[in-house]
Amino acid sequence: MFFRAFRHQAYDISELSLSSYCVSLAKDDAPYVAVPVFLSRAFRHSSIYIRTDRGIAAPEDLRGRKIGIAEYQLTANVWARALLTDAGVPPDEISWVRGGMDTPGRPEKMKLDLPPEIRIEAAPEGATLNGMLAAGAIDGFMGPRWPRCFHEGHPHVGRLFADTMAAAEAYHARTGIFPIMHVLGVRRSLAERHPWLPGALFKAFSEAKRMAVAALSDTSATKVTMPFVEDTLARAARLSDDLWSYGARANEHVLTHFLDQHHRQGLSPRKLAFEELFHPSTMESYSL
Repeated sequence: MFFRAFRHQAYDISELSLSSYCVSLAKDDAPYVAVPVFLSRAFRHSSIYIRTDRGIAAPEDLRGRKIGIAEYQLTANVWARALLTDAGVPPDEISWVRGGMDTPGRPEKMKLDLPPEIRIEAAPEGATLNGMLAAGAIDGFMGPRWPRCFHEGHPHVGRLFADTMAAAEAYHARTGIFPIMHVLGVRRSLAERHPWLPGALFKAFSEAKRMAVAALSDTSATKVTMPFVEDTLARAARLSDDLWSYGARANEHVLTHFLDQHHRQGLSPRKLAFEELFHPSTMESYSL
């Protein structure tokens, strides 16, 4: 979906990668304009995997290491690198190895112009990141999905943060940030012809979320195929009474931090301003 949206502008309205959207904005070539509807959010403490036989016990132990990535620009990787930067390990102190997770080769969905201090090398021809991690050819992996060797219980592959939920809760308590992954996008030319449309979409998606949260909270018959739903909901509610909030101003601190990290990681040549992100009609709410 993201590949088609950014390579071919295939949709009038689409879920978008926040990072790829910011790359397009910084190039002044954004085919979409965003609506502050955040269809995907996730703490990314669970996105950093390591070889447990390399003496890696903390973020600072990743300095000088080789870490596999499917794409440098993935939003999950921006947030995961931000965790390392906060711990004193900026991205230019790591060697990045880019390739396919289970199939050799994977292109960036958009062309990147990264500063020279960001070191990225391609995985060897025919190699996969999962195979390299399992064999010890790289020291770790960063990405939104687990590598297969971790899922299958490889004895020397684990997570950098062993208790990811506790680490995420402590991070939220300290920063108030629940990372945003995806936004809703409207074709810019369509929004220019119909300036009421982004605001209408914001109201429609907000109502849809309200209905979904109400249904999720009715645990007389759970709406998700997992146990302990009531306990999980209660644990999340202790973080915030509106953890999965929509709206620009309610998430300004989250987005401002992301934009700073996006720029510091070399993905946007200029630091984007928060006010550039969303269509003006979605920056204010109204009632009828």
